[in-house]
Amino acid sequence: MQTRCNLQTINAFMMCRVPMRAVTSDETGDVPMSDAKLDIAFWDYDRTQALRDGTVKIEGVDATYHSGRIVTDVFEGMVKDRAYDVSDLGISYFLRTMDFDEPPFLALPVFTLHMFRHSAIYINTKAGIKKPEDLVGKRIGELAMYGHDAGVWPKGILSDEFGVKPEQSRWLIGGIDFPLNPIDWIPQPHPTGMEVEQAAAGVDLGELLVKGEIDALISADAPKAYLEGNPAVARMFENYVDVERDYFRRTNIFPMMHLIVVKKELAEQQPEVVKAVYEGFKQAKQVCEDKIVKGMTFNNMLTMIPWLSALIAEDRKVLGDDWWPYGVKRNREALDTFLRYHYEQGLSKRLMTVEEVFVPYLLED
Repeated sequence: MQTRCNLQTINAFMMCRVPMRAVTSDETGDVPMSDAKLDIAFWDYDRTQALRDGTVKIEGVDATYHSGRIVTDVFEGMVKDRAYDVSDLGISYFLRTMDFDEPPFLALPVFTLHMFRHSAIYINTKAGIKKPEDLVGKRIGELAMYGHDAGVWPKGILSDEFGVKPEQSRWLIGGIDFPLNPIDWIPQPHPTGMEVEQAAAGVDLGELLVKGEIDALISADAPKAYLEGNPAVARMFENYVDVERDYFRRTNIFPMMHLIVVKKELAEQQPEVVKAVYEGFKQAKQVCEDKIVKGMTFNNMLTMIPWLSALIAEDRKVLGDDWWPYGVKRNREALDTFLRYHYEQGLSKRLMTVEEVFVPYLLED
């Protein structure tokens, strides 16, 4: 079983926190009556913690913060109910809304989740899959929906780097061992002629992988069988850390999964407020980065991950001191690539550009 951790391990274990609740900014001080009242939702990331706990105050905003049981609860609230003014949203979920007759959101270049995704491809060890090209003709499971954020990236990489196209395989969409509500509140297109089947409620794709009823699985979440070291399941790239570091060195792409969106009318009518929101998220991320780096002075003794300081140093050497980039310019290659993948995989009606999906007055950052 793979034991080596990567950069995302840092974020999962940097601190122990109580479950997120709605928090109003007036808990940390008086709020002027002129402040804009905004409902802001995101999951319990370490890079947004300083907003939730009041360490960072968004200038001119009286914010109420929200979260959910899992991150897709936040997505559903924003897409289905327009429950928030500002929200965390998976990038594929967001791009699907851009095909609505009246697109409801614009994006801020705040990427709440970056994650390399070669590691998201799992295989049955008896399925005869020794290299990516062996996925052709196989039955592949995918978590949640066809084209979830962690599925678009590996499919695109398999196509670009190994010539393996999604339409060359058969697809089964469903859940794994962690309870997940059906994603029935967002369009789920796929190219005509592709074999894409929806698994029945309660079907565990991880168990199907163990049994060989599917040959591979692409999933944002690790299946239980892999975590428990079941020999029937492996990663397509067991040396995924080395593979993903090499991918970054060659492409300058650190894939993004989630970003922050705002209601379109807010972006158009209150640009100064939206700029302040953007600055607040940037400041919160900086607080987190500083805490991680300063923790190296004390060998990160507050966190029970051996050799964590060495991993942080190695990651900064590869990714740079600001290893979790926000802004359009730092992420341009990754954004252009994802937009292309989204279109090529039949998830967008047309090839969209960065300029039309992001708030225009933040494009130069």
